[in-house]
Order: sequence, then C-alpha cells, then structure tokens
Amino acid sequence: MPTVGIGELELNYERGGAGEPLLLIQGMSANHLAWGEPFRSRLEEDFEVIVFDNRGMGLSSPVEGRFSITDMSADTARLLEALELESAHVMGISMGGMIAQELVLAHPERVRSLTLGCTYCGGPGSALMDPSDFRGLVEAMQSGDRDRVFRETYKLNLSPGFRAEEANYEPFAAMAAALPAPAETIGIQLQAIAAHDTQERLPQIAAPTLVIHGTVDRMLGVVNGKLIASLIPGAHLELFEDVGHLFWWEQPERAAELVRGHALAAV
Repeated sequence: MPTVGIGELELNYERGGAGEPLLLIQGMSANHLAWGEPFRSRLEEDFEVIVFDNRGMGLSSPVEGRFSITDMSADTARLLEALELESAHVMGISMGGMIAQELVLAHPERVRSLTLGCTYCGGPGSALMDPSDFRGLVEAMQSGDRDRVFRETYKLNLSPGFRAEEANYEPFAAMAAALPAPAETIGIQLQAIAAHDTQERLPQIAAPTLVIHGTVDRMLGVVNGKLIASLIPGAHLELFEDVGHLFWWEQPERAAELVRGHALAAV
C-alpha cells in the first residue's frame, strides 16, 4: 500500500474510484478499513475516494509525544499537497470530523464541500461520552483482553437494533483486529479530543456543509450534531433515527447517497 512522507511522518493512504476527489477522515482508534467496503464502494462510483490512516494508527508511522487535533489537521492538508490535490470534498467522522473542522477553518480554499458526521465542536452545550461509558471503555482497554475491547467498542459504537443481529459482530471485530491501534496513541488522541474547541469559529465556515448524526449515538451524543448544524451558516442536518455512532456502518447505502448528493450539488 502507498505511503506519503509529510515531514518526519509517513501516512498510509489508498485511492480508488474516479471523479471529483473525496477525502475521508477517520476517528479515534480507527484506520482506513473502518469505512467498510459497502460504504466506500458506493462512493467510488462517483468520486475518486482517498482514505488514510491518521498519524500513529494503522499502517502510518508510529508517533511519540503529544499531538493535537490541529496537528492532525495540518497532516491532512499536507497529505492533499503531497497528492497534488488543490482541493477536495471532505468528510470527517467523530475525531475525523474535528480534524475536518480545523482543516476547513485553516484552509477554506481546500474544501469543496464538507460533511461532518457524529462529531463534536467543544464549548457550551457540547457533550463528550457519558462518564460511565468512558470508564467501561478504559477498563476494557486496560484489561489487555482484545475481545473484551472489541465487544465494548462494538456496544458503544453500534445501536441496539444493529447489535441484535449477532452476525453483525464478526465483520466489525475483523476490521478492528486487522491493523495496529496502539493504546498509547489512542490515549493521546483522547487528550486531543478533550482539548478540541471550534465552537466560536464555526460561523466562519463558508463551505457547503452537511451534518449527519445517529440519534442513539453513545460516543458523542446527538446534541453535538444539532449544535454544530446550528452554528455553521446554511448547514443541513440529517438525523439517522435509532442509529448509533457508526451510522455509515449501520446504513451504508443511505449514508453514501447523502454524501454523494451533497458533494455533487456543490460542484
């Protein structure tokens, strides 16, 4: 798989499909495989889709020391430069949505359209994970039991309705196990998320913006999506009823169609 050097880092990436460039930015602990083939393949029918692993995750180079959401946003801008893309449609989910917020604020000329999924802006009225859910996740990670970690993240990321079908767990676990996700790097990502705050700057965003959120999201509650959509001028909010954090995993066809329609309308 190809990598690109950005300073001291090597970022792993993939490109597929044809059409306008669409950059997908993943969230905490995730890598490019977390987009899932059903969602990604639908987008590749209309776009050249670029996916990558954030610094320290998946097949990108390991990192040492703290970093911020702004640092990861700078990584993303430099990835676009290295791929010789002056601009792209951008979709970021969860922590990736925070990275996308900083990207469009710092480099508005690089973002043709913006999709923010299941994400968070910080500031008054926003909300991170419920403390009891957070404790359960941390305890699972500290246990060293990989299956326990996967089961806990599956519970927090997917809705009860989706999890009722036991067969849905196997593809999730296979994706989670496929590539490295160092616990130390995840811890640094958590610190970066806690420090993220773009709330007062969101009204500066001029890019056509779509906000998507599941109504039973336990990682970053739906209040966050509603708040973000209210602060970005002209933003359109789409709620997925009874869907969890990974809305594109639960409903890939609907999610891809929304992203497709939004991006093509901005062309």
